[in-house]
Amino acid sequence: MKPVAVLEEVVLAEPRGFCAGVDRAIEIVERALRKFGAPIYVRHEIVHNTYVVNDLKAKGAIFIEDLADVPPGATLVFSAHGVSRAVHEEARARGFQIFDATCPLVTKVHVEVAKLHKEGYEFIMIGHKGHPEVEGTMGQLDSGIHLVEDVADVARVQPAQSDKLAVVTQTTLSVDDAAEIAAAVKARFPNVREPKQQDICYATQNRQDAVKIMSPQVDVVIVVGSPTSSNSNRLRELAHKLGTDSYMIDNADELQPAWLEGKQRIGLTAGASAPEVLVRQVIDRIKALGAVSVRRLDGIAETTKFPLPKGLKLE
Repeated sequence: MKPVAVLEEVVLAEPRGFCAGVDRAIEIVERALRKFGAPIYVRHEIVHNTYVVNDLKAKGAIFIEDLADVPPGATLVFSAHGVSRAVHEEARARGFQIFDATCPLVTKVHVEVAKLHKEGYEFIMIGHKGHPEVEGTMGQLDSGIHLVEDVADVARVQPAQSDKLAVVTQTTLSVDDAAEIAAAVKARFPNVREPKQQDICYATQNRQDAVKIMSPQVDVVIVVGSPTSSNSNRLRELAHKLGTDSYMIDNADELQPAWLEGKQRIGLTAGASAPEVLVRQVIDRIKALGAVSVRRLDGIAETTKFPLPKGLKLE
């Protein structure tokens, strides 16, 4: 009879956790709180992580969806996901002091959309309906931008013309899924303009590549991330597609011992909005269940840093 595997080690994906855009967004809120005092209003969750949002709430940030809930003269921060032109204009009209925490890689997509729109382009956007980043990007234009979520949508989309058609994507998608949908767009519209550089952000790509390296080496993959986090969900889905049992948890308390029964090596990663403190707590929990060692895989060292908006320098 084959012996039951004994829980042995935690294998850490590299890179994992916070990216430069998330670091910047959180820093903007924290600096605004230190410089101007509480409350600071934030439209939508600054990043999609329960721990981060609750931590900032405790420091005096108030998260809102409707600008009508922000009092006159208040300081307002836009979330890392970006906002539509209409939200920008309403916020300016209401006279708020605004700091934009939109990830610069999302802003790059917005700038490209505005530039090509002036040249007469329509757009096909690959993304998830209802995600705030998608709403922000599509909201850069009044019309002429069409959302596709899968290959089937590509067959149904009806742009007014196809001579000037460009593709943009949500930055936190599955790299492989986005490539498959983009190929379907190219097959239907051979002259479509593709992004000069892939819209999917470097951090999303790197974390997915790390899961591809880690998955074959472990018996189960645990992803630390909140349910609303697109890039965290994609990591769990990717491990599953690679044939490895995979689960996503918001914190260590959600880890189920049954998931680890009969498993020897536990792969652990975290979405780009999940802080390292949560990873450490999960490691401690897995160790309490019997793991005796932690091994960090080799991976890309990320050095990207994004500048903060003007007006947040601390004296």
